[in-house]
Amino acid sequence: MDVVRRIKRASRQKRVGHGGTLDPFATGVIPVCMGQATRMMEYLIEGGKEYRGVVELGVETDTYDSTGEAVASADTSGITQDQVTATLAGFDGTIEQVPPMYSALKRQGQRLYTLARAGIEVEREPRKVEVFRAVLEDWMPPLATIYVSCSRGLYMRSLAHDLGQKLGCGGHLKSLVRLRSGPFKIEESVTLDEAERAFASASWGQLLHPPDAVLSDLRAVVVNRKIEERVRQGQALPVGLRMAPSQPEEPARVYSAEGRFLAVIAFNAASGQWQPTKVFDIRHIDSALVRA
Repeated sequence: MDVVRRIKRASRQKRVGHGGTLDPFATGVIPVCMGQATRMMEYLIEGGKEYRGVVELGVETDTYDSTGEAVASADTSGITQDQVTATLAGFDGTIEQVPPMYSALKRQGQRLYTLARAGIEVEREPRKVEVFRAVLEDWMPPLATIYVSCSRGLYMRSLAHDLGQKLGCGGHLKSLVRLRSGPFKIEESVTLDEAERAFASASWGQLLHPPDAVLSDLRAVVVNRKIEERVRQGQALPVGLRMAPSQPEEPARVYSAEGRFLAVIAFNAASGQWQPTKVFDIRHIDSALVRA
């Protein structure tokens, strides 16, 4: 939200949102949505993530990261690079992960971190998350630099803690960089200072992506002017739209014959038709996605 506030202040846009939080000690990619593009946040949040983190083995903290208090320590002299590599590979695939107490998840209306700061620890249900790839990039005992590609919902702090547990020495996340969020990569990103300067100089349009930039993994259909009008009015599309769904409620993107992005549609199995779910006024799209 600090990022959103700074972008909102610099851009003077009323509708600004972010596509996924970062812990205060972390750095990296935070997609920022503006104007009509804020309606794309759900697709950004669902997108995959890539991280590079440094795990310090031998020291556990109450927050699972470097901002917390040390609660346990152990000797790591017997830990080898091969052990770290093999243990980390065990996280590949679908895993069950227990969220840390110091997280924004809610329990009976209260944030877990609020309870944790009050010295209260509650039971947390493990959640299924997907790790597409987890590898050791560098080993300088007791520091292990790891790269992780994953689905939404994975806590790198918990992964660092669990890695330490499996190695029998404990550990915490010393630093973290988000390398990618959805389609946006860190090497294509700008800093907050650069974004603010761009807004001040009126060159900020060069930083923006069109709203459909986050939908590249969805199938696309081009419609004629008659169907375009139905899309604009949010009406179900006729059976004559020949695009067989590959799955129930499949979303897809719609473009005009001139190539303008019109809407997101989803297949309604009950009616056997495609129904617009998000319609965009292409004449008044004044915003897109800023990478900060």
